[in-house]
Amino acid sequence: MNRRLRTALVVSAALSAGLLMTACDDGSTDAADTESASSSTSAGAAAGATATPTATQSGGTGGSGGEAEGQSSSSEGDSDAADKSGYGQSCGTNDLQWSAESKTQAGGYYQVSVKAKSGITCVLPAGLPVFAFGSGGTQAGPAEQVAGEEITLSGGKTVYAGVNPKSADSDTGVEYSTIIASVSEGDPNPVSLDIDSAVVDEPVTTNWHTDPADAVPFTS
Repeated sequence: MNRRLRTALVVSAALSAGLLMTACDDGSTDAADTESASSSTSAGAAAGATATPTATQSGGTGGSGGEAEGQSSSSEGDSDAADKSGYGQSCGTNDLQWSAESKTQAGGYYQVSVKAKSGITCVLPAGLPVFAFGSGGTQAGPAEQVAGEEITLSGGKTVYAGVNPKSADSDTGVEYSTIIASVSEGDPNPVSLDIDSAVVDEPVTTNWHTDPADAVPFTS
């Protein structure tokens, strides 16, 4: 009986140990599975979290691109509007193309011609243009008693003024080789026109004229 009891006890202990190990293994497997499932869930959540800003950013970029294109179109429209708003504005010196040519009539004078630059329409103000010989030199006075009229310049329309460098009946004077020209007093952008060396003494100028024959500065 004792031997059989001992044998039964040994078998019972072995079975108990086996069951205990099986239970531990099942618990470990469940824990590992739980941890694996938790990791998968976390990875999925992280992937979802990453994907959402990426989609938003992509949409934002598309929106910015559309906005940039809209701004570019608006800028072109503004540019066109700016050009149109310039119609009828007063001409500035830098709105015009200038040239000077020596003439022999009336004892010799310089014909100054101007026209609007490409794409510009502007109004040349009434009155005398401003001409001076040399930087800080002698300014031309009026060769006409009547003030000129406003003239609208556009395209190839050209107007003329005649400048006589010497209206004084004398043998004196100062030589200059440039005419400093501007549309009006105080214009911030005068131009310098190269001419042949001329003796200057009491210079005079005409108003602007559309016919060059009317821009000859006759003096009495």
